[in-house]
Amino acid sequence: MRYLRAICVVLMGMVFVGYTQAATDAREQVNRLSEEAALLAQSQQSAGIALADEIWNLAELGYLEFQSSAALQNYLRDNGFQVDSDVGGIPTAFVASYRSNGADDADPVIAILAEFDALPGLNQAATPFRSVSQAGGSGHACGHHLFGAASSTAAVAVSQWLLANNVQATIKLVGTPAEEGGSGKDSLARAGASDGVDVVLHWHPGDGNSASPSSTTSNKSGRFTFTGRAAHAASAPDRGRSALDGVEAMNYMVNLMREHVPQTARMHYVITDGGDAPNIVPETAQVYYYVRHPERDQVVELFDRVVRAAEAAAMGTDTQVDVEVMHGNYPVLPNHTLARLVNDNLVAMGGISYTPEEQAFAETIRSTLISPRRELGSEQRIAPYQPRQSMGSTDVGDVSWLVPTVGFSTATWVPGTPAHSWQAVAAGGMSIGHKGMGLASRLLAKSAAQLILQPEVMAEAKAELRRAQGPDFVYAALLGDREPPLNYRK
Repeated sequence: MRYLRAICVVLMGMVFVGYTQAATDAREQVNRLSEEAALLAQSQQSAGIALADEIWNLAELGYLEFQSSAALQNYLRDNGFQVDSDVGGIPTAFVASYRSNGADDADPVIAILAEFDALPGLNQAATPFRSVSQAGGSGHACGHHLFGAASSTAAVAVSQWLLANNVQATIKLVGTPAEEGGSGKDSLARAGASDGVDVVLHWHPGDGNSASPSSTTSNKSGRFTFTGRAAHAASAPDRGRSALDGVEAMNYMVNLMREHVPQTARMHYVITDGGDAPNIVPETAQVYYYVRHPERDQVVELFDRVVRAAEAAAMGTDTQVDVEVMHGNYPVLPNHTLARLVNDNLVAMGGISYTPEEQAFAETIRSTLISPRRELGSEQRIAPYQPRQSMGSTDVGDVSWLVPTVGFSTATWVPGTPAHSWQAVAAGGMSIGHKGMGLASRLLAKSAAQLILQPEVMAEAKAELRRAQGPDFVYAALLGDREPPLNYRK
């Protein structure tokens, strides 16, 4: 009996060793094949830089990115993609698809998101000191020119990889306009742009390299337009009703609210219309609000409180108020299955090396920052894997509740640079930004190829999403059924 048991132990050990070796061989094969996709992305770097620089110079605002969108579409079409434009009723939105020979609906479908909208009032030359090229112009202070270009070159690389290796799958590049306050992805989600997609990949420019799973705040915004009655402010003020008084009364009450909201809530506003002249009682005035919180239900509750403050302000000033919901975002739902895969690839690829000229540029930028974190150094390394909570918001959140979604950031700015700053525009318009974009493109391509080769990983990512959603989840956009606010930047 002891002899038989010993034989069984030996045989089981041999089987285990065999399985372990087979698994190791399979992983090495996946890594070798997917590295080919990364190399193909590297070969598209020059095209990516040209695209990014073109979009950086255009610096078109949300839903007005006609030339930027066209540049990406033309590049993808020239590389064999079928492009569907005007998706979801948005003229600058598009979906570019490449289906390899022999692929059908049962084969994997990987989507990569691409953004390309700029921000108003942040025009800046690619110099390490404040230098406005166009007074009042816009600028890519969130790096979406790099985002769109890297995602597009990665998609082309994956299509070339599918063809070279005779792999059956579909790669989609989803052009998503107006991330900055326009929630373009929400409208695309309602239009079914993510239907049939197995996994979504995205990235974002930043001041470091990280693939840690990260959530964001949910966000709902609205324009509050007050209407009063005009009159001469000196000779007949009693016959006027100031719409600006309504705005100021609302803002005062919301600022009092700040003491009585969760600490993780954020509320910001700008007065977009305060009247025409001091001697005219303002007939119309407007204030634009953002309300944020990590939980979408809390955002809905807080926004409703802001609306009640607006209604009370209108009542107290004898004016009327109209509320227009502008956008609403879910918080990003992290997917740890996918995040671990992308993080392993990022660590394997390593950081970014810089030339002495780039380090000198960065040092000059660093001297303009309020709280610089560290010097650029000769290499930008990888941040440790650690789940994080961002206080920013993105319409990627809605996508992540519908399809397993993974994102990461690469260093396109000087460490310590805040997004939405002229310093981000400057670094994003030169080689520091280009190098971060190149790393992003390679990482997207390699990760997409690995997922196509490992359907079991996609299956686990989908199972994780279902667990996170819960059994009663039904997607309902926070902006309701309103049409895309195509004129919100006009």
